[in-house]
Amino acid sequence: MSALEKISSNKVFEGELAKYKFKSAALGGLDAQFNLFLPKNPTGAKVPVLVYLSGLTCTEDNGAQKGGFFGIAATQNIAILLPDTSPRGAGVPGEDDDWDFGTGAGFYVDATKPEYSKHYNMKTHITVELPQVIEAAGLPIDFKRQSIFGHSMGGHGALTLYLSSKTKQYRSASAFAPIANPTKCPWGEKAFKGYLAGGIAEAVDNYDATELISKRTEPVHILIDYGTADNFYKQGQLLPENFLKAARDVGYDEFQVRVRSQEGYDHSYYFISSFAQDHIHCTFDFDYL
Repeated sequence: MSALEKISSNKVFEGELAKYKFKSAALGGLDAQFNLFLPKNPTGAKVPVLVYLSGLTCTEDNGAQKGGFFGIAATQNIAILLPDTSPRGAGVPGEDDDWDFGTGAGFYVDATKPEYSKHYNMKTHITVELPQVIEAAGLPIDFKRQSIFGHSMGGHGALTLYLSSKTKQYRSASAFAPIANPTKCPWGEKAFKGYLAGGIAEAVDNYDATELISKRTEPVHILIDYGTADNFYKQGQLLPENFLKAARDVGYDEFQVRVRSQEGYDHSYYFISSFAQDHIHCTFDFDYL
């Protein structure tokens, strides 16, 4: 297992935001970077962690710089883990041709098409590799107490990684403007046909939150916010109503699945930072939903 290298550190809200890199086996031996916020922790005891997954074109830095997460996380004594959105430098032909596929657009899947399967394994990178690498480094994170949230493509990732986990890895999931029914929208169709040998059919059972919630019976804790002025919502890329209908059809109530439309908000980090406090509060305090 590759050792972590700390490449930067900043004090923020009395805690530390550190950037690390390591050689990622899940990503085919490429360098991977992530940011980790640790609250002030004089005792050195392990703290719970909230994983943040960014959207299309983003890196590990967008949420760290613009999300507005760290102040409220510090008051709750929660760490924030911010991974990248894709492998970097895989050298797959065409991976840099479009902004919504390839580099910066890993869609949090494990690719099964041969040309992508060596490097594009963001699901394994997020759910297995990062916890192992961080624990091996001795950082004070309690991965038995973790939840996950994300934005847009990252909201899709948060919902699907939460709903597909057979080990109940995450205690809750929340999402800002998620791609909530990706097998029914252009972004998701393009990604799944590109990464998966089975295309849309393979994605339905593994990477579509609306399909996954429709087959769940166990208790869930999910919060979704989207803005009514979001152009991608208007274009039919997000489809939060489909997710809500599927959840209600199988009996999930307002406590277990809450989907909120926020009047006049768009797809930007201004929207995310406006509701960041709600999402961090609900991470481990389900009554807040």
